[in-house]
Amino acid sequence: MSTTTPSSDREPLWAGEYRDRVDDAPAGDGAAAGAPTAVHPPRAAGAGRRAGHGRRVAVGAAVAVAAGVAAGVLGVSILGGGEDPSSSSARAGTAAPLSASTSPAPQGTVASVVAKASPAVVSVRTSSGEGTGFLLDREGTIVTNAHVVGDAQTVRVQFGEDGERATGRVLGSDPSSDLAAVQIPTSAASGVTPLPLAADSTVRVGAQVVAIGNPFGLDRTATSGIVSATGRSIEAPNGFSISDAIQTDAPINPGNSGGPLLDAAGRVIGVNSQIATSGAGGGNVGVGFAVPSSLVQRIVPSLKTGTAIARPYLGVSTGETASGAGAQVASVEQGGPADDAGLEVGDVVTSVDGTAVSEPDDIAAAIARKAPGDRVTVQVRRGGGSQAVDVELGTRPAQASSATPSPGTP
Repeated sequence: MSTTTPSSDREPLWAGEYRDRVDDAPAGDGAAAGAPTAVHPPRAAGAGRRAGHGRRVAVGAAVAVAAGVAAGVLGVSILGGGEDPSSSSARAGTAAPLSASTSPAPQGTVASVVAKASPAVVSVRTSSGEGTGFLLDREGTIVTNAHVVGDAQTVRVQFGEDGERATGRVLGSDPSSDLAAVQIPTSAASGVTPLPLAADSTVRVGAQVVAIGNPFGLDRTATSGIVSATGRSIEAPNGFSISDAIQTDAPINPGNSGGPLLDAAGRVIGVNSQIATSGAGGGNVGVGFAVPSSLVQRIVPSLKTGTAIARPYLGVSTGETASGAGAQVASVEQGGPADDAGLEVGDVVTSVDGTAVSEPDDIAAAIARKAPGDRVTVQVRRGGGSQAVDVELGTRPAQASSATPSPGTP
């Protein structure tokens, strides 16, 4: 039975307003200091989604949100999300993807996971805020969120309150996946065991997970919960969508951004990026989202080498139809691939290259498997009839044309 989920706010999990130790941050780096930007309110959640598919999390491109301390109570802010590139490593760049463990996760206690993984979890600070990251390899690569590093060229990385401090160089940042790679000297991570990645195939709904991060600057805070759902679609900082996000009820809060979501074997299944709140200034309500490890595997090698990540682009925004079947074109980017091919507002997309479209996210998923320059056949219902439109895909721009794009914007 379909139900309608009450509207809630989703924001980046970045403690941009937490300034307790900002004097340690590299001067002049990060997003410009000043009044935080309000996050756009979410679109109304509709009913009738297929089982196993979550509603797209509506988050504005801004990553700093208003919060603070009032009457002794900490205000709350949260995380941010872009469309998954093709599963082919060649389409995400020339760098080879990282390996991931596909063996079943042995069951361990939360305490054992925390003891094993915590040493590799770091704080990541810029001149305007603080988030979390983790050591990925023995080359000194730190993974965090793109919205944590912002425009910074260097960040301050620290292994625990009393641990090693280092200046990290931002190797690359990808707003479409909300991932960033930071390089620190290998000497700074001496003796620390990097965190292994788990394959998406090992992630199961109901499995125990552990989140480790620095909420409100509280060093290496550990919380636990379960995988609540997989295959969620959340919004990237640049307004596009990230597919296959992991939903968890493990409590995460501002400052957890960029931290690892771990399975029972201490492997990273996702990078904590967003939470849902019950309203403006609301706290964690048990609905958090992590960018999946599969994106880390594909994107980070390209970020490390400076390889450009070219994603396919159709140039439409779509919404659900009244009948609940297909995806209705809400807007067409002027001069974009869809516009050039003749797609029109009001068209109902029923398939892309023979793959049926039941909801807006299906279009984004179908396009993500392609590359710029590929030709696709988009089948639409128009004026009571059916029509095939051939489209040559373009290259996705750095920013979505609308600050609040409709679900499934490809």
